[in-house]
Parts: sequence; C-alpha cells; structure tokens
Amino acid sequence: MDNYGLDMHCTMILEEYRDTRHIYEKMLDIVKQALVDGLEEMGVYVNAIEARIKTEKSLAGKLELKGSKYNMLSDMTDILGARIITFYTDDVDKVAAMADRIFDIDWDNSVDKRKMHELDSFGYNSLHYICRIPKKLYYDPACPDINELRFELQMRTALQHVWAVINHDTGYKTGVEVPQEYLRNLNRLAGMMELADEQFSIIRTGINDYRRKVQNLVADGKFEEVPLDGDSFKSYLDLKPFDKLAKRIAAINQAEIHESSPMPYLSILKDFGLKTLKDLVDFVGENTEDAYQFAVFQISNTDIDIISSTVAIQDLCIVHILKRGGGVEKLKFMFDELGVSSEYNRQRAERIVATANQLSFMHK
Repeated sequence: MDNYGLDMHCTMILEEYRDTRHIYEKMLDIVKQALVDGLEEMGVYVNAIEARIKTEKSLAGKLELKGSKYNMLSDMTDILGARIITFYTDDVDKVAAMADRIFDIDWDNSVDKRKMHELDSFGYNSLHYICRIPKKLYYDPACPDINELRFELQMRTALQHVWAVINHDTGYKTGVEVPQEYLRNLNRLAGMMELADEQFSIIRTGINDYRRKVQNLVADGKFEEVPLDGDSFKSYLDLKPFDKLAKRIAAINQAEIHESSPMPYLSILKDFGLKTLKDLVDFVGENTEDAYQFAVFQISNTDIDIISSTVAIQDLCIVHILKRGGGVEKLKFMFDELGVSSEYNRQRAERIVATANQLSFMHK
C-alpha cells in the first residue's frame, strides 16, 4: 500500500486509519440519521446536512503537514466530519442545542468561531463541536470504539458556507498572496453578507411576531385592527366563517361537501376594496342571505350531489358583484382570476346574470 512518503510515525497512523475506517463508516450512518431525526423532531428546516469520512489521500496530506501533533489516530477529531447548513443565524443555536441533547460534547476542544469578531472572519464563523456518540444513542459491546472515537460537527448558515467556499476557491486564507484591491473588496463583500445574514433572521423574527399578533387579534375578535392579507385571511379561515353558509347550500340537495381552500379568493376580496377583517366580516353579513337565495335558485332543480366548500365564498362574491352592477365583465374577471382565462367564463357569467335578474336582491 502507498505510504505517501510519510515517516514511520505518520505511516502507523495511516495504517490505523485503514484498519479503523469501517468503524467510522458505521459512525457516519449513525450520526447522519441522528441529525436527520433530530431536525425533524424540532421542526427546523435546513439547507443541507452533510457528512463525510476524510479520504486516505487527504489524511496523508494532513499528516505530512501536521503529523507530529498527533500520537495516534484518535487524536484527530475530523476523520469523520458532519455539517449542518442553516438558512438563519438563530437556527445555528437551535441546532447546537439539539446536538448537545443527542451527542456527548467535548467542550474543551469545541470552539465557537462566531465569537472571534475578526474583520475578515465572516466565512469562518462556524460553530464547531467535537462530539462522541453516546451509548443511549447507539451501543454495540462488540465495537466499543463507536462510543470512544470523536467526530466534528460544524454548524453554519448558508451565506457563511457560500463565503467559505468562495474563500477556498479564490485562495484567500490559504497562504496565496491576494492583491490589496481584491482583499479590500473581499472584506467589503464579507461585511455585506454578514449584514444580510443578520437581516434575514431579524426579518423572519418580525414576520413571526406579526403572525402571532394577527392570530391573537383574530382569536379575540378584534377584526377592525387586522389588515386583510394572506396571514390574516388564513387565521380568519381557521374560524370556519363560510362553513355555515356552505352547509345551508349543501342541504338544498342534500349534497356532500368537498373541502377546498378559499385562499385563492383573497385577491378577489381585496379587489372589492376590503381592507380589514372587519370589512370582510361586514361583507359576509351583508351578502349571506342573498348568496343563499342565489344558490337555491341555481341548484334546487338540479341533481348536483357534490359541491365544493368554496361554494359559499364564491356565491358571496357573485352576489356582491351583481348587487353593485358589475355584470358579465366583472364576473368573467373573477372567474379568470380564480382559474384559467377562457371564453367559457364569459358564457358562465352570462348565464349567472340571466339567472340573477329573476331574484329579488337585484331589484332592491
């Protein structure tokens, strides 16, 4: 076997690697599955989970440069390396807490490079844990080394990872001389990316706080304080505001109700000029009886036995348009917005107008 020109001490470590590699391969499977399970349990969505065993050639290169630092293979903590790449900086801490629960951490040899605060350190701001697999996670009395050998777990954001890759690709931080003009631009870019990393987390926190506020306002019935948008409409739908009307319409023919999301109607409601959830509540109250009257006239003489749960909001929108003189064009616009623009939508709108002209709400 190739000893890569190493001295006797380093060759012995390399031989130990060859004899031990199968244990690291088993550890890799255990570690990766534990990370996948842990993230799923926490509900944290990450950019990537990576794990690898250092290749023989890579190990030989490291031994050639730094072999005198190590007495034996187990002194090297990066033979098995795993990395979790998050989208947000605050998720790094969540992942770290998860790792602490799952693995035994060698705190003396772990390092939080985020605390270094060097001017050009952005791409190296990873959190590095040196870990062991605890017996509570996996134990095989025939292979106790699985619980003794250490591995490295890196945790960083996607932008930090991109920056680290760029650094490696450009030769920056690898001993290659970089002209000052490029070095300055690299450091400027690092600052921009670090700011972006922070802002992504700040923005997400703000959005989550807004959503919680909206949910609380909706739950308390303070609809006048809630702007009508995607988040507030979704929270409002949790109250099932259209169910009563949908069930009344279904009862006309004893029809079965097929559940479908009313979310596509949000743009229609906003086009009507509704600004708050209070406007939406008023809209429902003003049009419910007319929508039911329209539904009775439209389907009572049919054999329809399955209807969509969105029939309620659809008929509310239809009568709202008709009562305000919207006619065929406005109805066609609504159907086009909800689906695919087609001439059929015009024909459908024309039939609805013809039907509605026979109803009392059109002559108030």
